[in-house]
Amino acid sequence: MSIDKAPAPAGGTPAPVDAPAAAAGAVTAVDPRLLVREQGFGGYISEFKRKIRAGDLGSIPVIVGLIIICVVFQSLNSAFLSAGNLSDISVAMVGTGMIAVGIVFVLLLGEIDLSVGSVSGVAGAIVAVMSVTHGVNEWLAVLAAIVSGAVIGAVHGFFFARIGAPAFAVTLAGLLFWLGFMLQLLGDNGTINIDRDGVVGKMTSYYFSDVAVAYGVALAAVVVYFATSFFENRRRDAAGVPSRPLSETVARTVVLAIVAFAAAFTFNQSKGLPLALLIFLIVLVATDFVLRRTTYGRKIFALGGSVEASRRAGINVTMVRISVYSIAGGFAAIGGLFLASKVAAANQGAGTGDLLMNAIAAAVIGGTSLFGGRGRTWNALLGVMVITSIQYGLALEGIATPVVYMITGGVLLLTVVIDSITRQTQKTAGRA
Repeated sequence: MSIDKAPAPAGGTPAPVDAPAAAAGAVTAVDPRLLVREQGFGGYISEFKRKIRAGDLGSIPVIVGLIIICVVFQSLNSAFLSAGNLSDISVAMVGTGMIAVGIVFVLLLGEIDLSVGSVSGVAGAIVAVMSVTHGVNEWLAVLAAIVSGAVIGAVHGFFFARIGAPAFAVTLAGLLFWLGFMLQLLGDNGTINIDRDGVVGKMTSYYFSDVAVAYGVALAAVVVYFATSFFENRRRDAAGVPSRPLSETVARTVVLAIVAFAAAFTFNQSKGLPLALLIFLIVLVATDFVLRRTTYGRKIFALGGSVEASRRAGINVTMVRISVYSIAGGFAAIGGLFLASKVAAANQGAGTGDLLMNAIAAAVIGGTSLFGGRGRTWNALLGVMVITSIQYGLALEGIATPVVYMITGGVLLLTVVIDSITRQTQKTAGRA
């Protein structure tokens, strides 16, 4: 195949060929986000349809699911959406939610960690043994528990990333080993009570009773969101890249304000803003920033997309993998502390039962892909809200535990099916 060129001038560089007919027939690719800005409200409708056709559902399924759950259970029992019940749900979901945050990091790699339940139990046992049995300062015991969880996760990551053992097998072995280690720490008694007025005890029992705190946090969240969005859009405009119009930023801020102040009003009708929920929200904001705004976060997404491509791009695959498992272990330990705080004790049942499955299910139900490369830590919040709401709603109706397991499993299966169909649709559309 040959390409005709115009005669080269004396300098040796081919002269450009004027082909107006070909230029007229050429199609210029336009970023869909630019079309949204130009077409106004109609552009957003077109963009929404384009995303649906491409399988980019985002958080739509889980939000619709939450609405359905609220409608169904409220129709069955008017106490479901009461301030007291919603406050209890918000506290109960934090322990599992913290573990799910670490699971999100692992799932972004396209891997799994089956040890997080046992690691959470070890963290609770470490705090109880150090602070209660041996009289160590409780803050120091909490720090030791969290660091221990991170180190345990790093050990798992080392065997997976450096030695090459399958993550499933490594973390399954960790599940058994650390469960036995926890039982050994607790000793023959099997249960160590924790001071409800101590550091760990207040993690789930403390509420900001002053109404100004809840409203102040809501206001701060709205102001920070608008400011960061506004200046981010200005920065993108200055760089000549697509950005959200001011009207969209204002609309999103208004929606956030409605949700935030409604939540603050609800909490103030009960005991006030729960300390546990406030810590959880701060963690979600911080981890979302790490994943979406830092080089490290981009490396995690890159690994979830293609390990070989990431390696060729110069990413230290081994270190990123080890660090992600260390993060998962650290958050498992933090979640274990919240779970120990909820029952004011470290016992032999900690980290067992349905905890592991609920943490993984929360991440997946919230929208994190099992195939890697897609998800946000906010998915952990949405997912754990679904699971905890189902549990509390069924408890209000006196439904037996076996039925709770079956319904939760059905929801998880439905989510996985949606995730698989979405991925296939994205492949067809050339987006995966």
